[in-house]
Amino acid sequence: MADSDANNSNEQPQEFTLSTQAARQLTTVTKSAPQMEGLTSRWLLKILPWVSVKGGGYRVNRVVRVLRDGQVAFTNTGATAQIIPETLSELSFLNGFNDPTVLNALAGRFTQQEFNAGDEIVTQGQSADQFVLIVHGKADKIGPGAYDDQAILSKLAGGDSFGEEVILESKDQWSFTVKATTRCIVLSLSQKAFEEVVNQSPELKKQVDDHIKQFKSKRVRSDRHGQPLVDVAAGHTGVPTIPATFVDYDVKPREYELSVAQTILRIHTRVADLYNDPMNQTEQQLKLTIDQIHEREEQELINNPDFGLIHNADFKQRIHTRSGPPTPDDLDELITRRRDPQFLLAHPRAIAAFGRECNRLGLYPQHINLGGQQVPAWRNIPLLPCSKIPITEKQTTSILVLRVGEQNQGVIGLNQTGIPDEYQPGLNVRFMGIDDKAVISYLVSAYFSVAVLVPDALGILEDVEVGR
Repeated sequence: MADSDANNSNEQPQEFTLSTQAARQLTTVTKSAPQMEGLTSRWLLKILPWVSVKGGGYRVNRVVRVLRDGQVAFTNTGATAQIIPETLSELSFLNGFNDPTVLNALAGRFTQQEFNAGDEIVTQGQSADQFVLIVHGKADKIGPGAYDDQAILSKLAGGDSFGEEVILESKDQWSFTVKATTRCIVLSLSQKAFEEVVNQSPELKKQVDDHIKQFKSKRVRSDRHGQPLVDVAAGHTGVPTIPATFVDYDVKPREYELSVAQTILRIHTRVADLYNDPMNQTEQQLKLTIDQIHEREEQELINNPDFGLIHNADFKQRIHTRSGPPTPDDLDELITRRRDPQFLLAHPRAIAAFGRECNRLGLYPQHINLGGQQVPAWRNIPLLPCSKIPITEKQTTSILVLRVGEQNQGVIGLNQTGIPDEYQPGLNVRFMGIDDKAVISYLVSAYFSVAVLVPDALGILEDVEVGR
């Protein structure tokens, strides 16, 4: 009896109907299109007005900038800072010296360095052999105080300089320390390089030797942006003489060339021929590839050292947070420094940090509708997430503010439409042939760049702490 029960227990249960597993062999499964992680909202590509350029380039013509009394002026091409040579005559030991050949030679001998907050630009007691100009950022000049302690002798910022005594006479050691309090960009001129240029000009050599600091030179009047003032008569009565004027143009305008993001998409002919129902394999491959190209495009528009927004903001349009985290006061200062700000771009973690500061103060930023989507805003300006904005190892990032459009003298995206085999504006897909392994190749290319028409169209809040 026991053996009979054991045999019955090993028998498979009798099936009375078709199993679901077998039934599924006759069904058609509903499928999704291929899904991909890592795609973002790409707000920058959406908010930029795109201008189609011819010949792969765009020239930004501006009014000429004249000298600013008392300070050296700078320009920047991407991440590279350059001195406007004529403004070197603003330095006390070059005051009134206007030889363009020598000034150009001196400007070309400066070398660029970058320092993070806390780094020492020069150190007390070390060999002193260079003259230093602070292009951007803030630094403390620290030296012996009145009570045998270290005191902050002065605060230095963009346009300030130190080390003139090194140029005018040999100084063996620095008598003070200069420490960066924010990220700093400096240009330095060694004493040796200065002497090499000076010895080629007897006039400059005599001027430096005599240390003539009180030369008077007629300065061209300029506004707060460094542009020549236009003489206009207003509020007069009678028949006065109306002033004559003209607006001069920069003879060396910047030209932006289109950049490119490319890849080669490969698909086997068997896949392209046989596996296209219900979804076309080639179209799905192209869709996923183009999404990745647009992700890289936005990455370049933000971070490319030649034309990216992070590196092309004018040095005078960069400010720093008051205490580290992004506060409402910081954003207020950022947006009020320019006319008609339209968009704020920040890393999602920076937006979260701003939300924490608002919560701490009992503030509740509003949301607004942008393209049918509710997005956070500050002062009715959309605060849009952009994960392409970098976060440093010290957990700091940047927040950008933009005014966009040609008519607004703002920031514009550049592409070229009408290119061969165009698939999307500024993007083409070109058939490259079939190789001996029956693999089809397509070259996918996107052409793009971004231009800042006037400096105040783009501002940056730097050193934004997101780790607190």
